[in-house]
Amino acid sequence: MTTTRSIVQLACSLGLGTLVLAGCSRQEDPAAVVAPVAQTRTVEAACGECQFDMEGDSCDLAVRIDGVGYFVDGTGLDDHGDAHAADGFCNAIRQAKVVGEVIDGRFVVESFELVQN
Repeated sequence: MTTTRSIVQLACSLGLGTLVLAGCSRQEDPAAVVAPVAQTRTVEAACGECQFDMEGDSCDLAVRIDGVGYFVDGTGLDDHGDAHAADGFCNAIRQAKVVGEVIDGRFVVESFELVQN
């Protein structure tokens, strides 16, 4: 009886060990991993210092998301026309369609497109 019990316990232990090892060594199929989808959102865009009363040393592009201003990394004021023109970022708040995320208090842009008024 003792021998039969020992064999059953050994078989169960080996079977469980095999399942654990198989589960640990399983690798994800890279094609099956789904990356988060960046969403396009419409935000206010302007010079942070001139229009959003943000503190800074000079004119810098900023966006306002849900009432909070963030300086932008990845594009700048003069990449979208003359910042000091009548409709430029230092004189007007514009709408922009953007894709990006806030990292360390700054908006890191993947795409930035002004909405024509």
